[in-house]
Amino acid sequence: MTIDRLQPYLLSLFRFVTGLIFVHYGVAKLFKFPPVEMFEDVTPLSLWGVAGMIELVFGGLLLLGLLTRPAAFILSGEMAFAYFIEHLPHSFYPVLNEGGLAIMLCFGCLFLAAAGGGPISLDALLGEKRPQMEQPRR
Repeated sequence: MTIDRLQPYLLSLFRFVTGLIFVHYGVAKLFKFPPVEMFEDVTPLSLWGVAGMIELVFGGLLLLGLLTRPAAFILSGEMAFAYFIEHLPHSFYPVLNEGGLAIMLCFGCLFLAAAGGGPISLDALLGEKRPQMEQPRR
């Protein structure tokens, strides 16, 4: 079996793990589980609380592979916003401002917004049609 045959399934795995990370952060912010000192004062209508809601809902959609492209696009924007608001003011360098995860999640979600959810997703089960480029006329 060549790696090319595994590529669609690895895309689904990547989508699932990315969604799991977002759900994990959303649960930690909103439900305080597991207890994290950084999230102990987060309230639902604070900036971090709204971010937690976005992460929980749209991360859940990524987990399921439902509405993958719009969910991933929204999460990509949220991570870009998080990086510029929370991390960049501390330092330009991601290793110093601890923004590496936000950058990776931003671009990972941007990739998922372009690539879709893969064959193991509710989008595939429900028959989401990928936009096809129009063939040139002869």
